[in-house]
Amino acid sequence: MNITGLRSSADDQENSLLDRVFKLKQHNTTVKTELVAGFTTFITMCYVVFVIPSMLSDAGMDKGALFTATCLVAGLSSIAIGLYANWPVGLAPGMGLNAFFAYAVVLGMGYSWEQAMGAVFWGGIGFMLLSLLKVREWIINSIPKGLRAGITAGIGLFLALIGLKNAGIVVTSPGTIITLGDITQFSPLMACVSLVLILGLAFRGIKASVLIAIAAVSLIALVAGEVSFTGVSSMPPSIMPVVGQLDIMGALKPDMIGVLVAFLFVNLFDTTGTLIAVGDKAGLADDKGNMHNLNRAMVTDGTASWVGALLGTPTVTSYVESASGVAAGGRTGLTAVTIGILFLLCMFLSPLAGMVPAYATAGALIYVAILMAGSLAQIDWSDLTEAGPVLITAIMMPLSFSIANGIALGFIAYPVIKVLAGRAKDVSISVWVLAAMFALKFAVFGV
Repeated sequence: MNITGLRSSADDQENSLLDRVFKLKQHNTTVKTELVAGFTTFITMCYVVFVIPSMLSDAGMDKGALFTATCLVAGLSSIAIGLYANWPVGLAPGMGLNAFFAYAVVLGMGYSWEQAMGAVFWGGIGFMLLSLLKVREWIINSIPKGLRAGITAGIGLFLALIGLKNAGIVVTSPGTIITLGDITQFSPLMACVSLVLILGLAFRGIKASVLIAIAAVSLIALVAGEVSFTGVSSMPPSIMPVVGQLDIMGALKPDMIGVLVAFLFVNLFDTTGTLIAVGDKAGLADDKGNMHNLNRAMVTDGTASWVGALLGTPTVTSYVESASGVAAGGRTGLTAVTIGILFLLCMFLSPLAGMVPAYATAGALIYVAILMAGSLAQIDWSDLTEAGPVLITAIMMPLSFSIANGIALGFIAYPVIKVLAGRAKDVSISVWVLAAMFALKFAVFGV
């Protein structure tokens, strides 16, 4: 019996099945590349399973249950977008929205976390309906190419700021807002090592450059005693203290309407920006700029938000860190399915996952920022009516620490500048409508 032949035949059948499901050949990718991309994205975003439980526990929720719920929701929603939309995007409870949930709605406004979770549920339902009606698809496809490039670059700059801050390369300063940190310290130094490793390996065409650099820096940290080996596996805590505890009817009280709408709008614009950026980098747009299977991706992350609320986590969103997996070669839903499976395994491997320090992933975030900032090369900088709104969009994302605010300000500036320049005919009706919506959002809800 030819054992080698049987093994080769089984491998061919497996690859054929994956190709049919994810259209690997059509997207010019391989199983190995997609697996590496999924692992790369997972490593850059797995910090959420530690940060989010800590954040939400301040609002009175059970920290152990939140860890399990975060892993479970991130895992299932990432698998769903991979299988249904064939997008290489990781989904998880959003960092900004979770901060809004814990510190603004619960601790600031005094609502119970159960009521706030009910608002997340209704916001997710509204989000899903907008997706099913293709309103969100209309919003994305109506964005001018210049603004789209600005959004991509702005998210890159936002990622760079997060990476620099996490590594301690930039720190807060009373006099200058931010300043250079002590880059001779271990954390910022290792972030720099991570970045130069990635850039050097990537220039040589090594697609796993991000993964190799993260692993190398984590190993250095272990040898240097900066991180400790605390084991490989542990049983996940019970999810019962948070699952199904949301107050669905309490969230419909008149004084909660503003909170509900805020969850809907912030998630709408944050996710829109992320999908544009990652979709463009993954080559999912056609010649006209329309994204393949965009509506399916929207429906998935809208559905994930209200399902996540039932399981005990605030609003789920698409993660900009997915761009790191795209940079590693991810092009299909197999990347997302890989991310999801790793999140599910993370419930049992939390001690091992926790060994990856923030500065090990900081280099990856800055590397992705470099790639995304390259979209600014598409802009005609001699045309100030295009360059102005683009720069406003790009620069205000990191300066306001909000993707949504950057998009809003860019959309408001675009038609105003065009009109003042005597080029009102360049502005479509859809852009006018969106600009008015953003202006109304600022007027009613503030920033």
